[in-house]
Amino acid sequence: MLNFSRWAIAGILLPLIIGIFCAVPSFLPDSTVAKLPPFMQTRVNLGLDLAGGSHLLLEASTQDVAKQRLANMEEQVRTELRRGETKIAIGDISSRDGKLSFMVRNPSEVDAAVERIRPLTQGAGLTGQRDFNVEVVNSSTIVITPTQAGIDNAVKSAMQVATEVIRKRIDEMGTREPTIQQQGANRIVVQVPGLQDPKGLKALLGQTAKLEFKLVDMSANPSEVAQGRAPVGSEVLPYPTNPAGPPMIAVHRQVMVSGEELTDAQQTYDQQTNEPNVTIRFNGSGGNKFAKVTSQNVNRPFAIILDGKVLSAPNINEPILGGSATISGSFTVEGANQLAIALRSGKLPVNFVVVEERTVGPGLGADSIRAGLVASIVAVVAVAVFMFVSYGRFGMYANLAVAINVLVILGVMGILGATLTLPGIAGFVLTIGTAVDANVLIYERIREERRRGRGVVQAIEFGYKEASRTIFEANVTHAIAGGIMLALGSGPVKGFAIVLLIGIATSVFTAVTFTRVLVSGWVRRTRPTDIHI
Repeated sequence: MLNFSRWAIAGILLPLIIGIFCAVPSFLPDSTVAKLPPFMQTRVNLGLDLAGGSHLLLEASTQDVAKQRLANMEEQVRTELRRGETKIAIGDISSRDGKLSFMVRNPSEVDAAVERIRPLTQGAGLTGQRDFNVEVVNSSTIVITPTQAGIDNAVKSAMQVATEVIRKRIDEMGTREPTIQQQGANRIVVQVPGLQDPKGLKALLGQTAKLEFKLVDMSANPSEVAQGRAPVGSEVLPYPTNPAGPPMIAVHRQVMVSGEELTDAQQTYDQQTNEPNVTIRFNGSGGNKFAKVTSQNVNRPFAIILDGKVLSAPNINEPILGGSATISGSFTVEGANQLAIALRSGKLPVNFVVVEERTVGPGLGADSIRAGLVASIVAVVAVAVFMFVSYGRFGMYANLAVAINVLVILGVMGILGATLTLPGIAGFVLTIGTAVDANVLIYERIREERRRGRGVVQAIEFGYKEASRTIFEANVTHAIAGGIMLALGSGPVKGFAIVLLIGIATSVFTAVTFTRVLVSGWVRRTRPTDIHI
């Protein structure tokens, strides 16, 4: 076990050298790291408690979920009743009082219409209820009412989708390791390390990015639109930049093309005015719908609606067949870029408002780092002195292994892009204290073998061989606990688990394999007749 070939030694030292090399950028200033090649910019990210940053608590509006579900059901009802050879004619659909109601023109087709609509309703989770109730009123009017169980189930689903959409948006901003967690039934906690100005973040997260294209209702009476009233089947939406003057406009409720059919969105510039805008591209289905709508409605205005507000209502001069469109609306470059990010990451299924906002200054993080460094230095010095006094030369080998272990941990974290938090520093200190456990087991076993009368080489071989089994079993149980914390924990607990698991793997390698290479080299070089541990 003490005979290592040159290739074996190179295979052991190479990963340690790479780990140390990858740890170096974490100690360099940001300006220096920015000048390094990309493959050398492996740095450990600092968490919110170390680098400072922003903390936001977002609350969802459940009323928006109910409203959106009602609009989706209206679209499904229209499509279903027009499907097939036997089309069922209905009047305009009303959405007053949070329910859909419409009249079937031929009373004899009421039952057939109900049979077509009922499959559109679904079970609301495990409650045993439907998400919508369908009933007939006055023998010819069908009323579709959402149930509370259906709304609750929709809110739960919307919050899950919203959490993932928010994560995508923040990741596209270039931030690292944000903490995004659902809190309660309708709240999401967002923590972004290193972000001291949360204005842009709030603007991005507060944007639902619900993009819709609807036809303008040309039959609406302007005086009634100004009072917020629209014909049945239409709705009044705010139009702040209306060139015609009134800040309101009536549009048909039916969505002709939606943002869900986008494949890409990029911030671009208008070739004539050089003003920032957003160019969007549709998938095959959306491109076909857009081409069909613009072909059938030439010389009619087409409203581009974002989050319930009309950005513009240009006239369709000719069919648009290319599967792309441009959104303009007096954007700044930053505003257009944020809209593009929001559209690319998908729409939020619900509106959010910021109910709590905190900014953690970097000064607190500096104090935390300083306290962690002091604790780490004290731990390193105490362990080093104890090992040297107890085991002499072998203790120095263990100390060197611990020092390399710390650098390799930082290097591995840099490669993985892991985040170091204050509990992570605690994991560092714990790793330093326990990293020498393996060496203690090995050295004590060598002592025992020498007392049994074995020679120097045999004692060392048996010490490493017999202790390795115990070391492996002890660290497996340690790793199981760390794995559970990593899988089930979040935030600081997860940061602690990451450092702990990396530390277990690197400490076993350095304590067992690396020190054995050092001891082997010393034995072959000096060929001692006795050892003093």
